[in-house]
Amino acid sequence: MSKTITFINSLGEELVLTNSAPFLLQSFTQSGNVNIYSSKSMNQDGKNYLGNTLDIMDISLEVALVGNTKEELQRYKNKVIKILNPKNGEGWLCYKNNINERKVKCIINKIPFFNIVNSNRVYNGLISLTANNPFWTDLIEDKEEIALWKGDFSFSEDGSDGFELVVGGIEIGHRELSLIVNILNSGDVECGMRIEFKALATLTNPNILNVNTGEYIKINKGMVAGEVISISTYFGSKKVDSILDGVTTNIFNYIDFQSTFLQLDVGDNLFRYNSDTGIDNLEVSIYYQQQYLGV
Repeated sequence: MSKTITFINSLGEELVLTNSAPFLLQSFTQSGNVNIYSSKSMNQDGKNYLGNTLDIMDISLEVALVGNTKEELQRYKNKVIKILNPKNGEGWLCYKNNINERKVKCIINKIPFFNIVNSNRVYNGLISLTANNPFWTDLIEDKEEIALWKGDFSFSEDGSDGFELVVGGIEIGHRELSLIVNILNSGDVECGMRIEFKALATLTNPNILNVNTGEYIKINKGMVAGEVISISTYFGSKKVDSILDGVTTNIFNYIDFQSTFLQLDVGDNLFRYNSDTGIDNLEVSIYYQQQYLGV
């Protein structure tokens, strides 16, 4: 099965490894330890299992650089080292085959070393990377919309539809009736999400409830037309922002004290949205990236 691996550093520079020259991917391996926690009582045979965590993930890429001249090979080698420069911080390693497209954030743990293997036309080398977060994710966020207005039909501004001219045109639609959405997490572990509340007009205290667990997150704040509240529950990136007229404001202190940064369990997750007033003026979207143990 053919595969393509692309490393994108923090500057946006890309190194693409494929099954063809000049940057040839020869092998791809990943490994990571599982830390198992247990307890043992006096005179007990064996132990009691308590739980486990995953350690960091190590990724190894065997590569070959193929060129026509020694100078060309040197340019390829310099490009690899420049793009993988650990001083640029973590980058994204993107994996693609005929079935899956996934990515993981990682950084090299050794400067690559290349050996000449064929009359100055081929360099072989090993790229070793470490992913501090051991989970692969989808390339882009999935999106589910709970509450929104859907367009049904419209009248054009230029009268081309045969109706009288209307400045700006008119679009007629309907509001989705359901207050509940089911989100299926088909990944290997739970994952965070990004919740967006959008105000079409004035409303107060938007919130979203996990119907299965009773947990919720609520923002004790009024909203005005055009305002968007974005809540991130991703591990290591929890935040609450208000965006209005192009200005982003941190409103973390408006979170209700009993709120939970909701996660998506593996399988079905039912969510219901609400607000204390103006619920018909609220649109809600949920974005998420499923997490996987491998590719």
